[in-house]
Amino acid sequence: MSIRRFVTIGAVSMALTSLAAAHGGTTHQKPLEVSPDSNWATRHMAEEHHISNFDPESFFTLHDYDDSGYWDQKEILKTYGMEDESAKDVSKETKDGILKEILRLMDSNSNAIVEKEEWRKYIDGGGELPDFGLGPGHHWDMEMEYEIHHWEKYHDENTKEEDLIHPEDIEHFRKHDELEDEADRVAALDKLSIVEQNIPSKFRRDG
Repeated sequence: MSIRRFVTIGAVSMALTSLAAAHGGTTHQKPLEVSPDSNWATRHMAEEHHISNFDPESFFTLHDYDDSGYWDQKEILKTYGMEDESAKDVSKETKDGILKEILRLMDSNSNAIVEKEEWRKYIDGGGELPDFGLGPGHHWDMEMEYEIHHWEKYHDENTKEEDLIHPEDIEHFRKHDELEDEADRVAALDKLSIVEQNIPSKFRRDG
């Protein structure tokens, strides 16, 4: 494993520390246990956010990613994990079906978004977010998804380099290497006054 990979271990651990502090918890807490009969929102909050005690307003605010006061269609899909890499094979038809159903349930004024008041009215009327059978709704970045769903289950702050042998560890740090290699490539191109690849072939000297 390269040095830059192992350095990332510290960054990952620090990221979870910040997350836990924001939620009033402690670092490397184990995933919350919830009843298999719990509704989708409860399971989502437990698995993705490590929160067991929440109200409808806090749920809405947490998933209003741009603080606009409403959920647009991209935010709805993101909450259900459809923006995550794990959903890359989910069909457009399925994603459209999620949007159609959520808007059918909550969008009372038919403006193609879910406003906070519409959410409150839906929940106060006994409504729940439907479970589409597509998982808990992964919507953290790469770092936090790895942290929440793997690191804290199998590792802790005492983890050593030689302990990072699980397939999830290998894949995570492989992605890190790819991202860093691409960043290095872009940085090298930025140093050039002219990027040859961006010049139409007919204008190149060898074109």
